[in-house]
Amino acid sequence: MKKLFTVTLLLVSALVATTTAVSAQSAPQSYIEKFKDNAIRIMHETGVPASIILGVAMHESASGKSNIAQNLNNQFGVKGGGTVVYYKHNKKVRTAYKRYESVMDSFQDFARIMTERKQFSHLADNLTQYDYSGWARGIQRSGYCSSRTWASQVMAIIKKYKLNDLDEKPADAPAAAQLADNNQK
Repeated sequence: MKKLFTVTLLLVSALVATTTAVSAQSAPQSYIEKFKDNAIRIMHETGVPASIILGVAMHESASGKSNIAQNLNNQFGVKGGGTVVYYKHNKKVRTAYKRYESVMDSFQDFARIMTERKQFSHLADNLTQYDYSGWARGIQRSGYCSSRTWASQVMAIIKKYKLNDLDEKPADAPAAAQLADNNQK
């Protein structure tokens, strides 16, 4: 009876460990599927690569699992102008992080920061939406983070999940561009 209990306990433990590991691996994929269309739309509106939007969000929010991502919809660790309060495990938490109405609002604010703040706006002027590595290094050099490995960590996420595929020109982009040029002549 004792052996049966021990074997059962080991099997249950293995099942829980496997389920937890699969869940941890699927969180980034779920995050990408859920928000990739928003990131692509923002890329076309602002020129900030979709891979950068998703890669930075995944890095800063642990693919939406961090406290500020879950409680404030803040995917990028953006600080706000005052103190924000939220509750975690029935405890009041005060923070300087900015609260957003939705994840999409957080994505749009990140793109706005990248294109409108003097600290970062030179990136949009000098880089294309297809140069995610230039963006990552430029964001780091411009003071977005204090870590010296931040850009390489973000680029590793982009490469691992092939987020740069979201930045690719549509197959018919050259034809559409040619048609637009012909219409202007």
